[in-house]
Amino acid sequence: MGLKALSPLIVFLGLYLISCIIAQDFYAIPISAAFLLASVYAIIICKGDSLEEKISVFSKGAGDKNVLLMIWIFVLAGAFASTAKDIGAIEATVNLALKILPGKLLYAGLFLAACFISMSIGTSVGTIVALVPLAAGIAQEISFGADLASNTAFITGIIVGGSFFGDNLSFISDTTIAATRSQGCSMADKFKVNLRIVGPAALVVTILYVILGFSVAATPEAGPVNWILLIPYVLIIGLALSGLNVTAVLTIGILVNAVLGFISGSLSWSGWLVSIGNGISGMGDLIMVTMLAGGMLEVIRVNGGLDYIVNGLTRRISGKRGAEFSIAGLVSLANLCTANNTIAIITTGQIARDIAERLGIDPRKAASIMDTFSCLVQGFIPYGAQLLMAAGLAGVSSISISGYLYYPFVMGLFAIGAIIFRLPRRYS
Repeated sequence: MGLKALSPLIVFLGLYLISCIIAQDFYAIPISAAFLLASVYAIIICKGDSLEEKISVFSKGAGDKNVLLMIWIFVLAGAFASTAKDIGAIEATVNLALKILPGKLLYAGLFLAACFISMSIGTSVGTIVALVPLAAGIAQEISFGADLASNTAFITGIIVGGSFFGDNLSFISDTTIAATRSQGCSMADKFKVNLRIVGPAALVVTILYVILGFSVAATPEAGPVNWILLIPYVLIIGLALSGLNVTAVLTIGILVNAVLGFISGSLSWSGWLVSIGNGISGMGDLIMVTMLAGGMLEVIRVNGGLDYIVNGLTRRISGKRGAEFSIAGLVSLANLCTANNTIAIITTGQIARDIAERLGIDPRKAASIMDTFSCLVQGFIPYGAQLLMAAGLAGVSSISISGYLYYPFVMGLFAIGAIIFRLPRRYS
């Protein structure tokens, strides 16, 4: 079916972007509305003899185990963020950050913190859950943009960008595991290649944030720090670093918030339950988008959209550069259609390995390309888990955050440069 199979994605992007341009406001148009219309179109063109069969295909994608796990994390993250806010944990953490980070180095400090934490825990989602509420709080104290929404999108973009650094490099990241296993190389060797590509990108972005930090007119004044209320975020980061499952981490965080709220008197039993409910409700749009995206992307897969991409990219390959660009394009487009960088790598891993072996691409370089470009695409698509999570926690549009993702953009430039100029030399 070719392009027809990919058309639901095109319809979604067209509907959303055109609507936002007409409204002259990227915050005004709910992304869920564009997804709903694109999903209806996807069901109409889906393979199947009856409407029931078409809906069944869509529902299979919407109810996929990975989608449901994502939704479960969203629910817990919303409850944690809401209860933490209501006991005063966000305010306390913001005050501490403003005390220890000089105003001029605030942006760079937040970026490096996100890089370190994501590198340590191996997950961009976990990093976003831990740091975006802090970012949203800091946004109220700075004046980067013309309004609070712009400030929030900018600071959130710093955290999301840094989170992809660790997602791409960490030894315990599922993308690293998937990439190395599919290409038959060790994680240590892939790390060495990967770091030589994205390390300079992270350095450039850090310098950029230092420069941008000098535009801060005045250092925001920090209020008193209630050290007890720092426990929820310290605990979340600590448990995540220990390797505990993110759902367990968030559940423990919600319970700790309850204990601190009861002790301090900031929350009653009913207030705690109301706070949990408010947090879950705040994730309602995000949950619907996730399910609609899962269903729509399953229709694209069943209709042959992924196969069309694969065949188109591998039809005429010549030389190592062409092979490396084909691998990059293959995993990028697969990520575009699946909205999950790990699944994109798993889906295309064997094809990429065949290309690499046929044209003499070092498996360490192939694994690095797959991981880097999947993270690049995942960082920009507004319907990806990371941006949806960040948008839900920060209370801004996922599209608006995309405009401030400096690290994925620079990482992409360095990754393309590594292919064009055959870098690193030893592995190219």
